[in-house]
Amino acid sequence: MHEKQSFLFLNCVPFFRDLPHHVATSLVIALILMLTTFVAQFHLKRLSQSSGALVPEPRLSYFSFFEIVAEFLYKITHLAMPVDRVALYYPIVGSLFVFIFTANLVGLVPGFLPPTENMNTTFAMGVFVFLYYNYAGWKTHGWGYLKHFLGPALWLAPLMFVIELASHLFRPLSLALRLRGNILGDHIVLGIFTDLVPYVVPVLFYGLGIFVSFLQAFVFCLMTMVYLSLSTSHDH
Repeated sequence: MHEKQSFLFLNCVPFFRDLPHHVATSLVIALILMLTTFVAQFHLKRLSQSSGALVPEPRLSYFSFFEIVAEFLYKITHLAMPVDRVALYYPIVGSLFVFIFTANLVGLVPGFLPPTENMNTTFAMGVFVFLYYNYAGWKTHGWGYLKHFLGPALWLAPLMFVIELASHLFRPLSLALRLRGNILGDHIVLGIFTDLVPYVVPVLFYGLGIFVSFLQAFVFCLMTMVYLSLSTSHDH
């Protein structure tokens, strides 16, 4: 149903209309998140200079919302990874979550398509995770990282190497297909029920869409944390 959508806001912008929609939307999201980061840093700096301490805001605001999200992600990262590696990998995991969650939510806005329903976007993020956790493993263990692919016994090493290599190569595709399939499916369902019953009923599916957007971003980042934990573990 989403393919029948004829009007897209970014098609009205000269620079972005020449780009594939998933690329244009991803660029807009990245620019908005970077601007939010700069504004948040300025806001926190001003608060620290005026009060001498960072005091939580009394009501939920734009900035306190992101503080809640950041604290939630930090606790999850702390549970999924060893304590000594949380601070090192939390920025990557947090950045992935915020980008994916925002990209998913874009699909709930009329006139936009979520970039995460495009296989190019999700596979690119899967490849990034694949390269990053292998880089982290190599940086932690050096040449000893190859032992992760050889198994516990030397005589099993050739077979285990093939199995482990296939398993690792499938991970970015698995991440990409899971995220893309769920977001695409949710968008199609929302479009169908919006066309069939344009009043009241779509509200329920918008709520479901928000939940799916959060859940899929969380699952993607949880798997990323698992891969990072396995690649940097000293128990192999």
